[in-house]
Amino acid sequence: MSDVTLELEKREITGKTVKNLRKAGMVPAVIHDHGKPSVVVQAEYQAIYKAYQDAGKHHPVSLKAGGKNYTAIIKTVTFDPIYNSMMHVVFNAVKAHEKVTTDIPVHIKLAEGNDATPAERAGLMVLHNLTTVEVEATASKLPDALEFDGEKLVEVGDHATVADLVVPSGVEVKTEAEQTLARVVEPAAVAAANDAAGGDAEADDQENVPADNESTAEEGTQKDEIRPGGKQEKEDKDQGHNPTKQ
Repeated sequence: MSDVTLELEKREITGKTVKNLRKAGMVPAVIHDHGKPSVVVQAEYQAIYKAYQDAGKHHPVSLKAGGKNYTAIIKTVTFDPIYNSMMHVVFNAVKAHEKVTTDIPVHIKLAEGNDATPAERAGLMVLHNLTTVEVEATASKLPDALEFDGEKLVEVGDHATVADLVVPSGVEVKTEAEQTLARVVEPAAVAAANDAAGGDAEADDQENVPADNESTAEEGTQKDEIRPGGKQEKEDKDQGHNPTKQ
C-alpha cells in the first residue's frame, strides 16, 4: 500500500458545539502524542473518510497539523448510529522504531485461477471465525493483511488456525495460535441449526457461525478527547461506507 497522507487544521471548537463543524462538512479529531498535550484538530469530511478507508486501523497515516508532522495510527472512529456518517476520529502518534499493537485483517489465499476453496467447490461451506488478528510491530513493518492457505480446506472438519498464517519478519502475532480462523462444515448442519432456532440461530448453535463483527469507538466529546481511552460506543458494522449524510 502506498503512503496515506492527511492534512489537518487546528480546531478551536470543542465540546457540544462541534456539531456545528459537522454541519459545515468537517470532522473533529484529536491526536494523542506520547503523553504530551493532545492536539485537537479537524479535517474536511471526504479527506479524512478516504484516509480511513485507505488506512483502516492498521496502516500508518502521515499527518500534517499545526506546522508539525506526525506518523499515526487511527485508534478509534465514531459513526453516527442513524446516518452512519463519520463523527470523530482519534489518532495515536507513533515513533519510527516504536512497536505498536493493532488489529490486522486476515485474508484467505487461493491457488492461481481458483476463486473458492476446494471445500466450497465441492458444495461445502467455509465459516470464517476470525477476520482480524492482533499483532505487534513497528509502524513501518505493519502488514496490510495476513494470509492463510485456503487450499487446505477440503473436507468437513478441515480448519485453519492462527498458527497457519504467513507472518513476515518483524511482526509478532499476539492472538492465540490455536484460535480457529476458518472451518469446513456441511450446509445442512447450519440449516438445521437455523431451523431449530426458529431461523435466528446463535453463533454457538450453528457450529460457531460468527455473528456480525462489532467494534468500539470513542465518544467524540472534549472530555474523552483529552485522554486516551474514553466512553466507548458501538461502531456500525459496515464501518461507514458510503455515508449519505454528514
